[in-house]
Amino acid sequence: MENVKYYQSQYDGIQLIQAHYHEFAFQRHYHLDFHLGLICQGSQDFVYKGTQHHAQQGQLVIIPPDELHDGHTKLNQGYQTKVFSIDPNWFHDHLDRPTLATTPHFQQLIVDDPELFSRLCFLHHQLIYGDHSQLTQDCLPLETFGLIVDRYATGETKVSPSLGRRSVSQLRDYIYANLDQPIRLDELAALCDLSPSQFQRQFKAKMAMPPYAWLSRLRMEQALHLLLQGKSSTQVAMQVGFYDQAHFVKAFKTCYGITPSQI
Repeated sequence: MENVKYYQSQYDGIQLIQAHYHEFAFQRHYHLDFHLGLICQGSQDFVYKGTQHHAQQGQLVIIPPDELHDGHTKLNQGYQTKVFSIDPNWFHDHLDRPTLATTPHFQQLIVDDPELFSRLCFLHHQLIYGDHSQLTQDCLPLETFGLIVDRYATGETKVSPSLGRRSVSQLRDYIYANLDQPIRLDELAALCDLSPSQFQRQFKAKMAMPPYAWLSRLRMEQALHLLLQGKSSTQVAMQVGFYDQAHFVKAFKTCYGITPSQI
């Protein structure tokens, strides 16, 4: 039985996950946010950019936005993890770092830093349970995430891939504005000034997945965000383009390992 809990922190742009995955395996997917995952027990195997990686207890895994990866365990007891899901703009908007002109570029995928790991565990606990003063809770994210940036990040700019006359980020904005509508291939192709065949071929070459898989993930990311805001599963399903509740529940559980009602 998987034990997974999602939390919306009191700060915009920071969500939290606390989970014990026994058998659930993440298929190839991506996130719109940075995912900072603490392996608290067991170990996790994952493929990132075509290379197999192994993260074990006491290590931090940093997955940047829009990068395809999967995730599973080979151990019978599974693995326990605490995850920070952080909006890419949070770092630039909240950390006073002159060299950080844009979102950070982390040079390491797996970080072995016991002091940082301990501080992140403490921060994760405080953002969920808040058993220290409010001032402590206000200072800790700036202090701890600032430490990660100072030790392991650069201000390198990541350029959004282009598709015809649009960037992928512009295409994402368009889809987000129309998530509750049926989205057609020729519609997206016309937006990029490409033929449907050109669009599909270029999209898969640059994003390593077909457009429909990308759309499905965008819908799931938005669904999770809305559920954490307290909206009902029925409301969320309609807002992200699912007109059959059972279909939505099945897709959500396949993506996250739990049903919408468990969020």
